[in-house]
Amino acid sequence: MTKFRPCIDIHAGVVKQIVGGTLSDEATSSTPLLVTNHTSAHPPSYFAKLYKQRDLAGAHVIMLGPNCEAAAREALAAWPGGMQIGGGINTSNAAQWLECGADKVIVTSYLFQDGKFSLERLQELSELVGKDKLVVDVSCRRRGDKWFVATNKWQTITDMEVTEDTLAMLSEYCSEFLIHAADVEGLCRGIDEDLVRALGKWTRIPTTYAGGGKDIADLDLVKKVSGGKVDLTFGSALDIFGGDKVRFEDCVRWNAGDSHLPWYCKCLEFFSDIWGCGCLR
Repeated sequence: MTKFRPCIDIHAGVVKQIVGGTLSDEATSSTPLLVTNHTSAHPPSYFAKLYKQRDLAGAHVIMLGPNCEAAAREALAAWPGGMQIGGGINTSNAAQWLECGADKVIVTSYLFQDGKFSLERLQELSELVGKDKLVVDVSCRRRGDKWFVATNKWQTITDMEVTEDTLAMLSEYCSEFLIHAADVEGLCRGIDEDLVRALGKWTRIPTTYAGGGKDIADLDLVKKVSGGKVDLTFGSALDIFGGDKVRFEDCVRWNAGDSHLPWYCKCLEFFSDIWGCGCLR
């Protein structure tokens, strides 16, 4: 069933929340392209310990560019076996990150050469670390009514369309999907509801969606349109990341089964499950 999945995004060695589509290696001091929503005063270990205290396993730690390795190791050391790591993962370093305390490694760009998918690389990495330790990030950009995987900080549109068939193929080699909707990432203007609905129909393994979440009610929305098959990450909207739209503790209560719904709605939802009609789900 749908749950809140936390994150720790690291850029230039510190925890940040950014507008995903603006992340690029081309930014300079005179013509900055990166749009930063929040730079945290807390180290990565602070958030790792917070998630551990609240029993929020499965958080993803993402290294957004160079000079993030030390900060990522600090986060993993604060909760060994409790979080996943992504950003520059390949066959040369994947095993090392697992040894550093990552529960799973997340791979994206390595699977694509010049924008073209390499099944051989996926097979090699899956065999190296084990299917159960691999998460494939199929973060994407929308093109009309379709979505295509985007790599290299979401700036390169690849030849892989996100479809039921491609997700089925990828799921043969990994245990989870992480999917950022790069076009709405960091904007706090609402999720890509069409994508979440499609993922609910297509995915066969645990899947986490990130991008645009702006209200605690989005957990209800994701649960409804995905049939409870997709989890949701909040980033810039969260109060722990400087946001004013979603309280972290409300997300914790959601995962514990104590959502923000009025008591009478919870009772009706309970009896709906007993009756098996699912009319309130």
